[in-house]
Amino acid sequence: MDDTPSKPGPASDSAPEAQADATASSVTSRRMLMLGAVGASTVIAVRPALAQTTASVLNCQIPVPGPGDAGKYIDRNGNVVNPGPLGPLGALFGGPYPPPSRPFTGEEVRNALYKGMSLPGTTYYSNDAYLKYIRKLSGGQSGYTCFLSVQNPRT
Repeated sequence: MDDTPSKPGPASDSAPEAQADATASSVTSRRMLMLGAVGASTVIAVRPALAQTTASVLNCQIPVPGPGDAGKYIDRNGNVVNPGPLGPLGALFGGPYPPPSRPFTGEEVRNALYKGMSLPGTTYYSNDAYLKYIRKLSGGQSGYTCFLSVQNPRT
């Protein structure tokens, strides 16, 4: 028996390279599988969040006028004004319109703005006045965030 190591030949030179390629290939495959698993869990986690966002947009509320202007009316240009001398009857003659009985939901506003539907409980002219008021909302006013969500849907 000869205990001397065998002389490296061409076949044994390629063995370490092949082994390194196999190791690199398995590491790359493993990383790809891990990335795929992370990607799949991200998709699963994001979809319910988007669904929840969409639902919250539809259920958010826009008061007309805001709580700071409670008891005031909306004129035909969408401005908040004091009630006219005729009160609610002034709306019959083109005067300011009384506030609606409840805030409008994001879904109602979206349907009125983009699908041409009327806000619930409104006439043609009061609907127009309320939508003008909603379009004029600015940061800090009640309902502004809801209005932004309606304008920029995530779906």
